[in-house]
Amino acid sequence: MAKVKDFVLDEIRPIIAKRNDELVDTEYVNEKGQNYLRIYVDRENGIDMDEIAALSELISAKLDQLQPDPFPDPYVLELSSPGIERPIKTAADWQKALNQYVHVNLYQKVEKQKEYEGTLKSFTDSEIELVVKIKTRKKVLSLPRKLIANIRFAIEF
Repeated sequence: MAKVKDFVLDEIRPIIAKRNDELVDTEYVNEKGQNYLRIYVDRENGIDMDEIAALSELISAKLDQLQPDPFPDPYVLELSSPGIERPIKTAADWQKALNQYVHVNLYQKVEKQKEYEGTLKSFTDSEIELVVKIKTRKKVLSLPRKLIANIRFAIEF
């Protein structure tokens, strides 16, 4: 499945870039016997359903033209926005996340917790600094990046 995904990405990146859209993530997975090609796109100021529909038509047409067909089995193409709580994966995502509220899941506990929410104050290749609220006070917490299972933008309540 990884070969299919890589081949498809090479074909669709120019379409996405030409429209000034951002390719956020892709996945090619089998769920309950059905293959899905999911493509998550965004724009600097957000992307609406009409823009996603137009891009979906362009990508679908391109995929239908590929010879030989890279898909061994039928699949469902899904394009969508990653949403407000999008994952933080790329270097650009990390820059956008500075001073933003984020949710972090860890592989192992740090100070008795595997999940934190707070404001990302800084990051390096080896760690992040997160300002978290513990009861009524704020605390700066340093988390090793190698312990981060995933990190995403979050909505603060």
